[in-house]
Amino acid sequence: MPDCELIVRDGWVAASDGTVRKADIACRNGRIDSIGPSLELTGKTEISARGLVVLPGVIDAQVHFRDPGNTHKEDLASGSRAAVRGGVTSFLEMPNTHPPTINQQELDKKLARAAECSVANYGFFIGATPNNLEHINSAGPVCGIKIFMGSSTGTLLVHSDDDLENIFANGSRLIAVHAEDEERLRARMQSFLGDGKKVDDVAVHSQIRDDQSALIATKRAVRLSKKFNRRLHILHLTSAVEVDYLRDNKTDLITVECTPNHLFLTENDYAHLGSFAQMNPPLRTIRDQQALWEGLKDGTIDFIATDHAPHTKSEKAKAYPESPSGMPGVETSLPMMLTAWKNDQCTLKQLLKWLCWGPAEIYGMTGKGRLEQGFDADFAIVDVNSYKTVRDEDMFTKVSWSQFRGRKLTGWPLWTIVGGKIAFADNKIQEEVRGSPVRYD
Repeated sequence: MPDCELIVRDGWVAASDGTVRKADIACRNGRIDSIGPSLELTGKTEISARGLVVLPGVIDAQVHFRDPGNTHKEDLASGSRAAVRGGVTSFLEMPNTHPPTINQQELDKKLARAAECSVANYGFFIGATPNNLEHINSAGPVCGIKIFMGSSTGTLLVHSDDDLENIFANGSRLIAVHAEDEERLRARMQSFLGDGKKVDDVAVHSQIRDDQSALIATKRAVRLSKKFNRRLHILHLTSAVEVDYLRDNKTDLITVECTPNHLFLTENDYAHLGSFAQMNPPLRTIRDQQALWEGLKDGTIDFIATDHAPHTKSEKAKAYPESPSGMPGVETSLPMMLTAWKNDQCTLKQLLKWLCWGPAEIYGMTGKGRLEQGFDADFAIVDVNSYKTVRDEDMFTKVSWSQFRGRKLTGWPLWTIVGGKIAFADNKIQEEVRGSPVRYD
């Protein structure tokens, strides 16, 4: 009888401090049983990772898999397959579906659906409305409460002072905010697009949803966090003014993320991507992009999540403002960041914090984010010495396009392991594999 279900042999195993060592990894009962050179164990399945790097599975803490309600764009099955293709072994999914995830009943439906079809591990947010306080504090398991302070995709919106104070003042769960100011957004929308005005250039999107709209909401959320001593997580930060403000005003209760879109694209990319570059909050200037990198490196920004928000090509091709906001990204985040590492834009230690153990710690995920004995056997085996061009036709996401098409990236996973089982190999999904619900401390 073999000692373990899976053994990975002779890989360069990445520790959380950014060091790598040549070692084997033995997996038993979904967890890492042991790590060491030349383990004297046998595995039911063995993988040779000679010359390859073994990384903890990426945790994408902000995805929109459109299930239920818009499954022609994505669903939990297709989204999870795109995830593991990109080395993402766990995801946290947002509540702005149709119907929205705003009570235990809708949460249970998502959990049941994910258990049936997701090849990656899964967790869910519950969405706040002006009148579901009891539900957001009692429904579970959830990773946190999501508040849309400004209108985006879907129907969820909480923007009045009374409603926001009521949510921050009652309960103890982490609150994650989409920080754009609704009043300023409405005023600027009217100014730029009201009374039948015609707009030929989608780049106006970045002017309408300007950095002051983001800063006003971020300041408001920080003030409420401090007033009520409440855990706050600021989603998809975009601007230099926010980085500067948070550098001086973050507390131990406040954490921040940004997206690969804002790290690798700017408003200059509207010229060749058009509305395919449209998202909320929008792309900004090169200076804003530089500030995000600075914020990541000095700890103002804690980690990276994709805000994977797919729409079909035909939907994105509509004239602005009928074109919807959002881009895919769950399957390109790891290759994008590994390419940045190879280009000396970050260290491996930083990459592991931003993609793996950082989100695990902030959301209190049990057993996630590190390659250590006793942790869940979630990891990606990657080749960082070969490059592959991003092509729409290669994407596993249901919408079959990427804003990064044409870029040559390294670090595409050859194997992705979820719970000690091979979920992705030979560029194919192992359809019998199922992820597990994320456990929280």
